[in-house]
Amino acid sequence: MPELPEVETTVRGLAPVLTGQRLASVEPRRADLRKAIPADLRQRMTGATVVELGRRAKYGLIDTDRGDTLVFHLGMSGRWRVDPAEILPHDHLLLKTEEGRRLALNDPRRFGFLDLVPTAELAAYPPFAAIGPEPLGDDFDGAYLERALDGRAAPIKAMLLDQRIVAGLGNIYVCEALHMARIAPGRSAGQIARVRLDRLAAAIKTVLLAAIEAGGSSLRDYVRPDGELGYFSKQWRVYGREGEACACGGPVRRRVDSGRSTFYCPRCQRG
Repeated sequence: MPELPEVETTVRGLAPVLTGQRLASVEPRRADLRKAIPADLRQRMTGATVVELGRRAKYGLIDTDRGDTLVFHLGMSGRWRVDPAEILPHDHLLLKTEEGRRLALNDPRRFGFLDLVPTAELAAYPPFAAIGPEPLGDDFDGAYLERALDGRAAPIKAMLLDQRIVAGLGNIYVCEALHMARIAPGRSAGQIARVRLDRLAAAIKTVLLAAIEAGGSSLRDYVRPDGELGYFSKQWRVYGREGEACACGGPVRRRVDSGRSTFYCPRCQRG
């Protein structure tokens, strides 16, 4: 599933094509994905001008001058295609700008979704209302983690994947950040010292920024809007490397926690 860096990469790829552009046509090609596509999406977006693109957690945001925001989630296999040579069967939303650029939202598995929300009401939008701070924001640091994790006995990995604690983190980047911070994924979250939480917050930012710079990690069907693959997978420290040697010389191991693979090094992630 595309995680925060993949969505951020997608938004950055769409911004030069859409920002400031009037939408000459908006064509939903089916009534639903994971949930129903708003029936009035075509009416409300055709003729609107895109004023800004952004991201909240793993959701992309396209703001228009009509006070509406198109919220998109890429699900398991969704991706935007810019100026496609042909329209494919799984291109479920087509946008055309007044200057003639075309975009297609392609989602073969249809686990993504589209919604249209008044921009002023985004903070109260149900998927956003209860989620934590953005991990790349200034208010996410060791002090915040210390407050949020105080008294929590659950493993630190599970807490970082809890969207109420921090928005947008997924399995790959949590494994990578915990390794960089040298914290065991099963460590009780509320027992981690502040100095180590400072290190963890910094590691999360470092890993995410490196992944965005590399264009994300290409998993299964995900590619960037320009059609290029993301290359952060070539920089993985532990994820997907079971049985290989960690940089410290220890063995990378894998276990399953709550249905997700956890990759870690027992030598340098001891506590």
